Amino acid sequence: MKKAYFCIFFLLAFFARTHAGATLAFAGQDTAEVNLLNKQGLAIHLTDHDQTIKKGEQALELAQRLNYTNGIAEAYRIMGIGEAYANHEAMAIADYSNALSFYKKSGNVLGQAKVYNNIGNLYLTVDYDQSLEYLEKGLTIAQSLGNTQLIASAYLNMGNVYLRKKNFSLSLDYYNKSQVLFTQLNNQVLLITCLQNIGVIYYKLKQYDKAEELLLKAHDQAKAKDLNTSIGIIDLTLSSIYVEKRTYDQAQKFLDEGIAYSEITKDEKLEADFNYTAYQLELHKKNYERAVSILHNIYERDSIVQKSTLSSDLNLMQEQHDQQEKQRESELIIERQKNDRVKFWWAVSGSGLLLVVIALLVGNVKRKAKTNLRLTELNSEVSRQKDNLDRINHHLEEIIDERTRDLQIKNKKLSEYSSYLSHQIRGPIATLKGLMNLEKEGLVDQQECINMMNKCVSDIDEKIIDMTDILHDPKRTSF
Repeated sequence: MKKAYFCIFFLLAFFARTHAGATLAFAGQDTAEVNLLNKQGLAIHLTDHDQTIKKGEQALELAQRLNYTNGIAEAYRIMGIGEAYANHEAMAIADYSNALSFYKKSGNVLGQAKVYNNIGNLYLTVDYDQSLEYLEKGLTIAQSLGNTQLIASAYLNMGNVYLRKKNFSLSLDYYNKSQVLFTQLNNQVLLITCLQNIGVIYYKLKQYDKAEELLLKAHDQAKAKDLNTSIGIIDLTLSSIYVEKRTYDQAQKFLDEGIAYSEITKDEKLEADFNYTAYQLELHKKNYERAVSILHNIYERDSIVQKSTLSSDLNLMQEQHDQQEKQRESELIIERQKNDRVKFWWAVSGSGLLLVVIALLVGNVKRKAKTNLRLTELNSEVSRQKDNLDRINHHLEEIIDERTRDLQIKNKKLSEYSSYLSHQIRGPIATLKGLMNLEKEGLVDQQECINMMNKCVSDIDEKIIDMTDILHDPKRTSF
């Protein structure tokens, strides 16, 4: 009889080990697929940001099913990169915030450094000091880990900040540092970016021949690697260089090519920049009628965008709400999966314990009371620990809700501020520039020009006052 019980126990234990081994093997394969999807999304972010977002969403869905924390964090980061290149700043900051939260949860400091670098790059168009603060956080971690790739990326992004601040010498210093490191790493894609950015510096310094040489080299290399976004940005600078050099055919060539690439990448900001460069080209060629037409289209487009801002904000808020709902549903699914796994292993353990108890009862009746008492104590301890975990989980949910609300407020402010800068101020300023150029050429009545300029200045003044009121009035929630 004892031999029979022993055989049954041995078979159950063997089945449990086999099942656990198979489960771990499948989990390993699935986490590898998550990592592969994230790598694929990152690899194409300069070519097709929509596909980058899609790859990140696929990785996120699989990682959440597996409760693979690092995979979830990286998927959010990849989605944020895609949203940033699609000029969806609010969505990008939301994804980056989620990525940072999950990386902190898993204790992955390298992942945190990558996200700090991404957030710093995102703030480049909004707040230079805030951008540098995040970039320096990422750089400090990268230096402590000795991660050359991340150090080089941080230098590159800090060079971008100082370029925007028109500190060209410091910007060039950071670009040269990053170029040296990317050369060591043989990272051809980011070497192209370094070359492109250094060319932009020489353009800003009005050293057009040097800028042209560097940018044409970067242009050829970007085309060889099908870097659509980089090609479009390089075309924009090259067309501006050729406008200044009065080689209008070359300017038109790169202008047309750049507009085509901005349409391929669906980059509305880049397309708007090309429209303004087209206006400058026609103005230099003294095609004033065409220049006025382009300027009118720019103003009309900005007006249309302005009218649709409120609708876009509402849609964005709805998307954020839907995303949060999906995240909560995913967390509930993960929690249920955890409970199912715990129940399974408790069932296996209970079966083993039951066999042991039966064997002990058959062998020695006196041990029954002692064994039952021990089992009762174990159950009480498990219940107590479960109660403690429930209390901890409830507290964590409150913290998460509070942080989510705070992020929503910050995201909305960031979105509104970005929209205001992009669509409110630019139109009147562009109109002022156009009027000044037309007045210089004597193509408009001076009094009429003054009246129109006064109107534009009044519009700008009203918008600046309104922006100041909003930024200092916490009760107002939109621009």
